Amino acid sequence: MKKSCIYPGTFDPITNGHLDVIIRATKIFDKVIVAVAKSDSKQPMFAHEKRIEMAKEAVCELKNVSVLGFDNLLVDFAKSHGINTVIRGLRAVSDFEYELQIGYANAALWDEFETVYLMPSLNNAFISSSIVRSVLRHDGDVSNLVPAKILKNLKA
Repeated sequence: MKKSCIYPGTFDPITNGHLDVIIRATKIFDKVIVAVAKSDSKQPMFAHEKRIEMAKEAVCELKNVSVLGFDNLLVDFAKSHGINTVIRGLRAVSDFEYELQIGYANAALWDEFETVYLMPSLNNAFISSSIVRSVLRHDGDVSNLVPAKILKNLKA
């Protein structure tokens, strides 16, 4: 049986931590959809289309990964693609509390909805898009925090 999953997020920008989780997901699932949320309420640094483009560049060599944008409820996006499983990355206990709430909320909206939690490797566990954005705002070097393929998109 072929099994697919969705890895949703704002990916503002996509990081090595995200890529780590995506690669881990490809070892478990036959197909992984990286779903880039519009998330205007988060006031992203990068436009939705730019985040989609960067995610596509970051995963271009992964054969069973595709990237799509979405601007609706995650469960509705998942239903529209016939997928009931999402991947979420966990770096620390603080992530777990938030992700647990979101997982329960999604399950309340669709009782067939499943959330699978994956941890990034230890060397990527500290990386977050927030940290990357902060370093970028201060003209710092993010080359060890994001996939090399997207660095050109982060230069002013």
